[in-house]
Amino acid sequence: MRGISIYLSDSISRHEGYIAKMKSAGFTSIFTSLQIPEENPDLSVKRLKELGELAKKYGMELTVDISPKSLKRLGCTWESIDRLTSWGLTGLRIDYGISEEIIVELSRKMKIALNASTLTKEGMRRLKSLGLCIENTEAWHNYYPRPETGLDRKDFSLQNDWLQKEGILVAAFIPGDEEKRGPLYSGLPTLEDHRYSSPFLAFLDLKINESVDKILIGDVRISEKALEQFSTFNQNIFLLRAKPFVQSDILQKDISVVQTNRVDAARDVIRSQESRENGLVGKPLLEPIHTIERKKGSITVDNLLYGRYRREIQIVKHDLTADEKVNVIGKVIDEDLPLLPFIKGGTKFKIKWMDIE
Repeated sequence: MRGISIYLSDSISRHEGYIAKMKSAGFTSIFTSLQIPEENPDLSVKRLKELGELAKKYGMELTVDISPKSLKRLGCTWESIDRLTSWGLTGLRIDYGISEEIIVELSRKMKIALNASTLTKEGMRRLKSLGLCIENTEAWHNYYPRPETGLDRKDFSLQNDWLQKEGILVAAFIPGDEEKRGPLYSGLPTLEDHRYSSPFLAFLDLKINESVDKILIGDVRISEKALEQFSTFNQNIFLLRAKPFVQSDILQKDISVVQTNRVDAARDVIRSQESRENGLVGKPLLEPIHTIERKKGSITVDNLLYGRYRREIQIVKHDLTADEKVNVIGKVIDEDLPLLPFIKGGTKFKIKWMDIE
């Protein structure tokens, strides 16, 4: 499951187009916070209701931070918490200062999100003994605005393993790349490793390497480029952006099609299954040209000198020497190089040439 964050410091109407676009790209959850001190309390309540209406309109979850102080700002009590569901809220992220008894009672009414990083085995045991509704309980890690304060991967992984064995869904945040959240504007990741990562790379890392169940963008917006990678991934295709080294219409027309890494995956290169089977490469690229050193991410075509291997398209996984039988026709951009290890045998990919419209 994927989600976005919408903050109450802005007019909610400004975000409707973004919400609609993200829902179309497979994002189904919205997070917002009432814990940010610079927010205007009265305006925050108004905007929370407006955000709730949009969540209902687009069929998305809406989870909000809650504490005794923020509950009072909303004009609610624990007894009248059901009123929040009529505003479009579907879940509460539990903050400090809420008793275990109230947490358990809330779990019987709606989804709740406990603090994944600080929850202990003893704390979980007590909550379960009080009747915690596991089906309505998730565990969310924080995001960390200040550089160098994001979580360490090892502890993160160990905590998640335990929580998931307890039957608890785990959520974490990744940074955006277009509009960062202030006041530091340094990204809002859970893991410090992701501080300066692209949103899509951070998402893949959490989903595939860390098996996180719900992944939310902590910052205000992601770029159209990042959104395109998420949308393409919905079709189980990895979109790789690349710079061309040769000028040819074939790059756009033929080599930009969806391709598949051979099931018998090679150690050194990603091998396009379709390139030789379907003859994707035309004669102009079969003559020996640009046979330079093959840096990591190089996109290559085996030329006429390679005999029966001619026409094979490859993407180089690590630096290789020049070969007169191999044309280097382009290179995956640096930002997308970390995506290459995710392209296993049988994985589909598509090259998007950045200088070709």
